[in-house]
Amino acid sequence: MGDELTELAEALPSGCLVTDPDIIDGYRRDEALLVAPGHARCVVSASGVDDVVATMRWASRYRVPVVPRGSGTGLAGGATAVDGCVILSLARMTEITELDPLNELAVAQAGVLNADLDRAAAAHGLMYPPDPSSYEISTIGGNLATNAGGLRCVKYGVTRESVLGLEAVLADGRVLRTGRRTAKGVAGYDLTGLLVGSEGTLGVITSAILRLRPRPLVPPATVAASFPSFAAAARAVTAILAARLQPSLLELMDQVTLRAIDDWKHLGFGDSAGALLIAQADTDDAADRAAAMRDKCAEHGALLADVSASEDESRQLLEIRRMAHGAMERLGANLVEDVCVPRNRLPEMVERIGQAADRHGVLISTVAHAGDGNLHPAFVFDRPAAGEPTVPDNVWAAADEVFRAALDLGGTLTGEHGVGVIKRRWLALELGEESMAVHRSIKDALDPLGILNPGKAI
Repeated sequence: MGDELTELAEALPSGCLVTDPDIIDGYRRDEALLVAPGHARCVVSASGVDDVVATMRWASRYRVPVVPRGSGTGLAGGATAVDGCVILSLARMTEITELDPLNELAVAQAGVLNADLDRAAAAHGLMYPPDPSSYEISTIGGNLATNAGGLRCVKYGVTRESVLGLEAVLADGRVLRTGRRTAKGVAGYDLTGLLVGSEGTLGVITSAILRLRPRPLVPPATVAASFPSFAAAARAVTAILAARLQPSLLELMDQVTLRAIDDWKHLGFGDSAGALLIAQADTDDAADRAAAMRDKCAEHGALLADVSASEDESRQLLEIRRMAHGAMERLGANLVEDVCVPRNRLPEMVERIGQAADRHGVLISTVAHAGDGNLHPAFVFDRPAAGEPTVPDNVWAAADEVFRAALDLGGTLTGEHGVGVIKRRWLALELGEESMAVHRSIKDALDPLGILNPGKAI
């Protein structure tokens, strides 16, 4: 161990600094497996904010890049190691330091798992609304860094809507506390909103004050409807939203996805269904609203539409949706994207994805948080035989067409996964040069040495 690392080890509790290459290798990647990771010099496994402060002070002194990470479930390469970096893991910071039922808030460290926070809230009749598909294994810190979404976004919004304040460590080791515990407050710039979604490039989020909501008093009612095509299902989504039925969930899967799940789990979808829509209501009159959503599906060409008979059946339907990513990974390498368009442009975006698939000869599976207009096209191709992961040219060409189509329709490159490494090359197309210049100015002001997650997001 060199003198510099010896100094870092002395500033940290015993066992926090990891230099074993085999252990380090397990931290170099997130779930964007097609992004080639760099070679880190060490891992710091922080157990509290003081460890993060010590790491950032040391990194600033020696100008060493720092890549923060939670449990590594990101899909855009935001937690991928860069050469010579310190990987700063916050996965051990798992304490819910406060849960205040009266004010409907919780204070949670960055390593708390999303599902664990929701379970803790449930004991008080509350819920933590954001629920990405990785909710059982993704951390609050990672969710904050990417402004993660999830299945309930159509009603409850993305992570930012549930954040009241943050504790974050800046590049030079200063501790910044933003926001407040009150339901309202407009003093000063919105630094909380600035840090949420910044992908570890402006500060390392160590803790958050999070807004909880009352848990529904009755079990949710769930609708499952099959359609001859994805476009037909998308039109049913538009009708449900136009009818103001307040769904808490609207999830859509195309035929490619359904066949992949069927091949894996043998659920009997067959070849007749071109798409499956799963909708849910969680209001006191959930059964009535679910019946109305079922009727809208029938009016717009559903082959079959029905309301779940029990809470267990509802849960099973959602598990089908959560199987999508695993099912597609069985078919080959996946480049998973998450474009988002205005909800009324969803049918057009679906058509444009199909055109890109045909034009470039690429298998594309699409699932969607349809109530948000947020689509997840997964570009599937043969796994590389050896060496660093690569993406074939025709896949990049198809992805380029899909990204540009989303922007043409008034949408965005990413609804919840973040820019990370994968989408940096397209970011200026969406933001424009003036906005990019402002982004760079903010980055330079908070991280003048450029050591926080370099090469990511902007």
